[in-house]
Amino acid sequence: MRKTIYKIFTFLFSALLLSACQSQNTVQKTTVRQNKNVTHIYLIGDSTMTDYTGDYEPGKDYMKVRYPITGWGQVFQPFFVKDSLAALRPGIKTDSVIVIDRAHGGRSTRTFFQEGRWRYVFEHLEPNDYVIMQFGHNDGSEKHPDRYINVQGYKEFLRLFVSQTKEKGANPVIVTPVARNYPWKDGKLQNVHGDYWQAALDIAKEMNVPYIDLNKLSMEYFTQKGQDYVTSHYFMNLPAGAYEAYPEGQKDNTHFQPEGAKAVASLVYKEFKNSTKTHKK
Repeated sequence: MRKTIYKIFTFLFSALLLSACQSQNTVQKTTVRQNKNVTHIYLIGDSTMTDYTGDYEPGKDYMKVRYPITGWGQVFQPFFVKDSLAALRPGIKTDSVIVIDRAHGGRSTRTFFQEGRWRYVFEHLEPNDYVIMQFGHNDGSEKHPDRYINVQGYKEFLRLFVSQTKEKGANPVIVTPVARNYPWKDGKLQNVHGDYWQAALDIAKEMNVPYIDLNKLSMEYFTQKGQDYVTSHYFMNLPAGAYEAYPEGQKDNTHFQPEGAKAVASLVYKEFKNSTKTHKK
């Protein structure tokens, strides 16, 4: 326990140096970007939020090696078409929004920080940007010690991401981990995230920041759609021979097909829109 706590505080001490570590190039880029009427929404989190296209796996063709796996962040940008932005006031007052998905598979709050992924976001944040953070899937995975962190450590890293987002004049939004497709009981999907679900809510309330209870929303929505439907249409349960990347099929009740990703992104967007209407600086 002492060793774990020591590591956490070592990470947090290092984090305090971030503010002083911006390079001249970053400062110059920030100065240029400030002249543009754009709000950036950064997504940080795990594989359920990831954009698998582009350079996620450099040199590899997404359609051949990954498709149809789709993170909900991958399909989040289309919700921010220009005609929809009036509904996001007063939280967003610019005439355009760019979603920057920095989520990555297998990352917990701890490893996202350790690997410098948070540093990138911190250095590029501008006043009035947003950081939507969804962790918990990997934080609570005790069978993967390379990514696991206990609930108290999880809370500390969420505090770090929130406080440093505020430091840059940007807006943090905490999201509870999206539901997995198990366990089901009496036709209802149950919570699989243990205390990490409540821990995210605790930090949001403690630090007085908006939150989206995606675990609850997705459990309820998936229950409404029914186990059979979400298993075959939303999650990565694939028959053999249907997709080049999965010639033998796939059984995966954590990650999404495109339809599932769009459904989850819609849940997030609706709650995000509600939070911008009550925006307070």
